[in-house]
Amino acid sequence: MAQIVRFPALPSALTRRRIITAGAAGAATLALPALAQARNTIKIGYITALSGIRANFGEADNWTLDKFKAAVKDGVTVGGKTYKIEVVLKDNQSDPNRSQTVSSEAVLRDKVDLVLVQDGDAAGPAGQLCDVHGIPMISTMMPWQAFTFGRGSTPEKGFPFSFHFFWGADDVLKNFFGIWNGIKTNKVLGTFYIDNPPGQAFADPNTGLPAGAKQNGYKEINTGFFKIATNDFSTQVSAMKGGGAQIVSGFAFASHFATFWKQAQQAGFKPELVTMAGPFLFPSAVESMGAAGDGMGTEIWWTPAFPFKSTITGQTARQLADEWEGSTGKQWTQPIGYGHALWETALAAIKGAGDPKNRKALRDAIANMKLDSIVGPINFKDSPIKSIAVTPLVSGQWRKAKSGKFPYELFITHNGTAPMIPVDTDYKPMSALQ
Repeated sequence: MAQIVRFPALPSALTRRRIITAGAAGAATLALPALAQARNTIKIGYITALSGIRANFGEADNWTLDKFKAAVKDGVTVGGKTYKIEVVLKDNQSDPNRSQTVSSEAVLRDKVDLVLVQDGDAAGPAGQLCDVHGIPMISTMMPWQAFTFGRGSTPEKGFPFSFHFFWGADDVLKNFFGIWNGIKTNKVLGTFYIDNPPGQAFADPNTGLPAGAKQNGYKEINTGFFKIATNDFSTQVSAMKGGGAQIVSGFAFASHFATFWKQAQQAGFKPELVTMAGPFLFPSAVESMGAAGDGMGTEIWWTPAFPFKSTITGQTARQLADEWEGSTGKQWTQPIGYGHALWETALAAIKGAGDPKNRKALRDAIANMKLDSIVGPINFKDSPIKSIAVTPLVSGQWRKAKSGKFPYELFITHNGTAPMIPVDTDYKPMSALQ
C-alpha cells in the first residue's frame, strides 16, 4: 500500500499573508535594478531608410550613429545627474506602411523618451503617434510645408509634441528662379513630380513651382504627378519637347530622373537648364549618368563649404566630410550634414531639459531651442512657423571635376536665401558646357 504523506496545514491566515508579502518583496527586489535603469536611461527611437528606394538618404546613418554613441558613451549629465543613452534603430525600408509599423513599435512597444525621424516620409505617422501619446519628436529632410500642411495643420497652430527642421519648398523656388532669371531662355518650364508629400509640396498651385512660374513670368508645361514605381516618362518627355521647354524642374528621385533623361536624349529633347529637386543630392546619381551628368542643377542642403561646426564633435563641415571620405572611400553626400544635425538637436534637447525623463520638459527644451549646428542655425524658439525651424538653403550645379579622386564636384552658384554661405561660381547652361 502506498504511504500517504500529509503536510501540516498552514496555521493561520497570518502565515499566508507573510508568504505572499515575502514573495512580493522578492519580486520588487528583482524589479528595482530594471526600474533604476529605466529612470537613468534616455531611450531614443531613430527612424530612417536603410533599405529601399531612399536608402541612399540613410547611407551614412550607421556611421553617424557610431560617432554619436562614441560622444555619449559615458552618459550625459543634466542637473547633476548622469543619464545613459540608448538608441533603438528602425529601418522603415522606404515604405509608408512600414513607417507606420516602426513608429508604433518605437512609441508603444519600445517606450522611447524621444523619437528622431531622418526619413521625411515617416514624419507623418511618427508625428501623429507622438502627438497623441505625448512623446517629443524631431524630424528632418522634408520641406516643412509637407510636414505642416500634409498633417492638416497651419504655421500658426503647429503640433503639441512633434517638431521639424528643414528648409521650405519656397526656399527652393527662390533659389531656382534666382538661377533661371539670370540666364537667357524662352522662359518655358517643363515640370513633373513624384506623387508623395514632398512632390505635392513642390507642385502646390499656390506655394509651389506653378505659383513661382506665374509670378516670374514663365510658362509651365506641367506634366503632373507620377507614382514612385514609374519607369516610363515618354509622355512627360513628349509634352515638354512639344511645348518647347528649355528648362526642366520638379521633384524626383535619382532612378526616376535617370530614366527620364535617357528617354529625353533618345527623343532628341535638349533643354538648356535642368534644375531638379531631389535626384542630384548624391554624387552617385550624377556619376551613373556618365557624361550626361555634367551641368545638372540641384538645391543644396549642405556641403563641406558651409561655414558651420558640429556642437557634438566641434568639427567643421569640411572636417566632417573629409572624415567620411577618409573612412569609407566614398564621396560626401548632403544627408551627412542633416543626419548629424539631427543628433545635435537630440543632445541639445536632453541637455536643455531640467529633467529629460519628463516628456513635457523635453518637449519644452525643443520648443525653446536655438542651436548653431553643422547645417547652420536651428531656431525653434524664434520661428514664426510653430513647431518648425527653417534652415539655410542654397543651390548649385554639378560639373566634371578637373582633378581629384571623384569624377564630379558640386558648386554653389546661388545663395539668395542664405548669403552667409559663399558662392563658388556662376551657373552655366548645358550648351555652354559642351
